[in-house]
Amino acid sequence: MVANIVALSLYAVLIVLIGLKGLRRTSTYSDFLLGGGKIGPWMTAFSYGTAYFSAVLLIGFAGKLGWGFGLSAMWVAVGNTLIGTLGVWLLLGHRIREAAQRYGVHTMPEYLEARYSSPFFKGYSALAIFVFFIPYTAAVFMGLSYLFESTFGINYDLVLLFMGLFTGIYLIMGGYRSIAMIDVIFGIVMTIGVLILLWFNLQKGGGLPNITDSLRAIEPKLVSPVGPPGLVPLLSLVFLTSVAPFAMPQLLQKFYAIRDRRAVRIGTVASAVFALLVTGIAYFTGALTRIFLSPSNAPGAFDNGAPLFDNLIPELLVNVIPEGLTAVILLLVLSASMSTLAALVLVSSSTVTKDFYNGFIRKNASDRSLTSLGRLSSGFFIVLSIILAWTKPDVIVTILSISWGAIASVFLGPFIWGILSKRMSRTGAITASLAGLGTCLFLFFTQEASRIPQSASTGMIVSLVVPVFFLPFGRKKEKVS
Repeated sequence: MVANIVALSLYAVLIVLIGLKGLRRTSTYSDFLLGGGKIGPWMTAFSYGTAYFSAVLLIGFAGKLGWGFGLSAMWVAVGNTLIGTLGVWLLLGHRIREAAQRYGVHTMPEYLEARYSSPFFKGYSALAIFVFFIPYTAAVFMGLSYLFESTFGINYDLVLLFMGLFTGIYLIMGGYRSIAMIDVIFGIVMTIGVLILLWFNLQKGGGLPNITDSLRAIEPKLVSPVGPPGLVPLLSLVFLTSVAPFAMPQLLQKFYAIRDRRAVRIGTVASAVFALLVTGIAYFTGALTRIFLSPSNAPGAFDNGAPLFDNLIPELLVNVIPEGLTAVILLLVLSASMSTLAALVLVSSSTVTKDFYNGFIRKNASDRSLTSLGRLSSGFFIVLSIILAWTKPDVIVTILSISWGAIASVFLGPFIWGILSKRMSRTGAITASLAGLGTCLFLFFTQEASRIPQSASTGMIVSLVVPVFFLPFGRKKEKVS
């Protein structure tokens, strides 16, 4: 307990110091939102990875997928690495940076307006971010708070306040520059934490062969290439979590701020290695909940014998990690969550500041007023997300899947085709976005909760495929990098 308090105290001091350093280097709104467009490869790589993989990965997805799919959940880690990280960096990294410079834009809604000559598209896409990012941010708050309450005995409400306060400190003071600086530290902490987790998992399981045999004894399909739920659910999860990054504003906005093409090349390798390490160990750990946990040794993870997915990983950590090292795991999950929170809040803030206020209300707003409003709206989103997390809505995975799938359905087709094709038209882009979101939400509300990943994936596929029917009629209006 003393070690945890000391670790949290040092962590808090570090956050304040980086916030102050970022504040001294943030004088314009471009500095606040994009770090002045001069962020290097390592900062960008760690910032991308830590924003992609939050506590929801460990608490919700890893537990639920590992329990249900066994070792085949590792395919999700492979997809997240090869598609959601390596693919995004290789296909979109430098193109996004060059498009942002060519159009002089700072946000994804601004890009969509400029690319398709549509103020409507900017307003509609900014509204989608505003609506769906709040429950997404609340889900991250909830994931970490559950872990701290069950694993470290820290009150849920106190964790919410701690996270909100210190995320607000470094974000509001230094903006994206503070985020990028602290994400390097967060990334190092996460790397060390997952390696410790892997070591003790293997130790407790008696090595990989024994782990495989134990899972096979429970259910042979837990060690097969496709786990018990089947191929379609597995592919839906791979698609949802790996293709969605091609459309997630909080991830793609990292490329608006990267320094140059050389930084993109270096960052590509670094981010892929980080992604494979973090996701691979997370989903492997999730599969081990089948071996290490039971109603007798982890009553908090079960309800009448049925697993409580949000509680599986917290209970496993108690059973696997020695007490003397829990402070490292505490910092691991804090790092994963606070980086994601900061990225989500910054993008949400930009919708209010740059897209709505500067885009529709006061187009000649001064740089100083935009920076002040950016800081104020960041604080507002943090408070709003904390309030929602306090209400403890449905399970974390459900909240995240709905928000993630809806945002991806809005942006996937219009953004990818807009970047890659000269012929993508305004009509095709808007139709794809509306059709994708409509399909996604319709399926969410008409199908059972277990099919949410399939519903989200279907909406994304619609968003991606609809533009194909409009490409033959589009005009080559611009040079696409």
